[in-house]
Amino acid sequence: MQKRTRIARVQQALFASFLAASHAVLAQGTAQPVNWELQVIRDGQQIDSFSATTNVGQAKTDTHHNVVQNRVGCADKPAGDIDLQRTLTVSPTHASADDVTLAIDAQETLEDDASRTSTSGCKVPPTPRQVNASHPGLVLKPGEWSQWPIIDSNPSLTYRVRASLATPAVTQ
Repeated sequence: MQKRTRIARVQQALFASFLAASHAVLAQGTAQPVNWELQVIRDGQQIDSFSATTNVGQAKTDTHHNVVQNRVGCADKPAGDIDLQRTLTVSPTHASADDVTLAIDAQETLEDDASRTSTSGCKVPPTPRQVNASHPGLVLKPGEWSQWPIIDSNPSLTYRVRASLATPAVTQ
């Protein structure tokens, strides 16, 4: 009798494991992939872009670097390099034929457009600044561009974003 009880418990445990594994495979198979694209617009000009295919519930993080060298001093000589990096994390949180919702986190290092001068009239390097932006749920119509303003002026910075449903075979 005790042997039958142990066998029954083992069978129940195996069956429960099988159900859990089947559910996990089914959940993975139903993850909706989303194609998304984000363009970075500074003072009306596109300066960078990001794109990927990401499953709903997953996140994609990417960092782009733009190393610049400013001319400084009264002799107008090149100064040290500054890495103006941009890091974006995009996560689709919902996708359907009617709308796509993206959660977006951004960290940017920017320089001002205007050059500064010292009291003696010599060029001073621009001071980089950090900009952080987060949008927990940008709702988009599939395939249509939407704008998300980050900074209004000096410089203006806007993200143009679009997304649409993808076929499951092209996920990253």
